[in-house]
Amino acid sequence: MLTPDGFLLTNAHVVEGGDAGRATLPDGRTEGFRVVGADPLSDLAVLRADGDGYAPATLGDAERLRVGQLVVAIGNPNGFAGSVTAGVVSALGRSLPARAGAARRTIDNVIQTDAALNPGNSGGALADARGRVVGINTAVAGVGLGLAVPIHAATRTLVGQLMSTGRVRRAFLGIAGGPCPVPPAVARRVGQSSGVEVIEVTPESPAARAGVRAGDLVLAVGGEAVTSVGDLQRLMAADLIDRPAAVRLVRVGRLLEVELTPEELVSGAPA
Repeated sequence: MLTPDGFLLTNAHVVEGGDAGRATLPDGRTEGFRVVGADPLSDLAVLRADGDGYAPATLGDAERLRVGQLVVAIGNPNGFAGSVTAGVVSALGRSLPARAGAARRTIDNVIQTDAALNPGNSGGALADARGRVVGINTAVAGVGLGLAVPIHAATRTLVGQLMSTGRVRRAFLGIAGGPCPVPPAVARRVGQSSGVEVIEVTPESPAARAGVRAGDLVLAVGGEAVTSVGDLQRLMAADLIDRPAAVRLVRVGRLLEVELTPEELVSGAPA
């Protein structure tokens, strides 16, 4: 996907292990490119193409998609350049695991489509009926089951970071967990029915130093409610790094609040 100034958006796994190459453009030109930045934990990468005079793609908003809506996938499946396949949005809100070294994360709100995707479609655009790019094709999970990273406000923020700094900075607490109901008595007090149960705490992490334990149920971080692992991941933005944050949790039926200072997530951190 091209911007007017020659930036291209693709998948991180498409350019893994390389920092430059040549791209064949829709008008038939072949231009060199360099990798500006790649983020395996969102499977997005930004490239910069040589040359100028590019016709830009128009970005849409995946948050406005509805199941059953027509979409079109563009790519080079099995080496057939410039192929287009049509289908519908089969489901929304899917999750896709991603990792970089030992760091693990889930890509949230992935788009599922039945538009035919094959090897070579990765990094291509998923567009709506008006030609607006609403996703980047990223995986084939089976026949008639393709997945695309959504284009929305959060994605645009990630892409902006890749364009300006070449990387994405994320905060890190040092916990691994899963969704869990809030005990009824506590739920009535806090007006929240679910949270994230801590399954594992990384030694010497911010959470460990703050006294967070396995079995704790996280309800909020920095005053923002946490009802799912996705909520927790979305809160781990760069502006939380090295800033004290209050964590509200439930321990053995009791409400507690601890303060910790998130660090920057680096390869080698588990979550």
